[in-house]
Amino acid sequence: MIWKKKVNLDDVNALTRNSMVEFLEIRFTAIGDDYMEAVMPVNRKTCQPFGLLHGGAGAVLAETVGSIAGNYACAAEYSCLGLDININHIRAVKLGDTVRAVAKPVHIGNTVQVWQIDSFDSANHQINAARLTLAVRRHMTPESKRR
Repeated sequence: MIWKKKVNLDDVNALTRNSMVEFLEIRFTAIGDDYMEAVMPVNRKTCQPFGLLHGGAGAVLAETVGSIAGNYACAAEYSCLGLDININHIRAVKLGDTVRAVAKPVHIGNTVQVWQIDSFDSANHQINAARLTLAVRRHMTPESKRR
């Protein structure tokens, strides 16, 4: 198991309240030994004007799943911050569908993590592939802020 912090679906979904994640209706649905999964509806909030999933919304889903997974895969005194995301859009998704993103680690290091996030439509066709790089940083304390 890759998780270094206690992790469960209720806590992960509670963490996303009052954020863009909640606004886009992203909901975490599965946590395995080495992956995390979330779903997002393809609705008016996540579509471009032509009734298809907006590429930026797909990127938000990928970065959300990868970043939250990364934060649970580092020690309690550390957090992960996004450095880079690259996403290839493979297939269009129409209004009314639901997309599912699965984040799996490529590398979990002491200073950098790399995650592969693959997303699928409700027919299980891959719609995009993303690679997310995260910086692993120690939490700021009042003492370290004074330096």
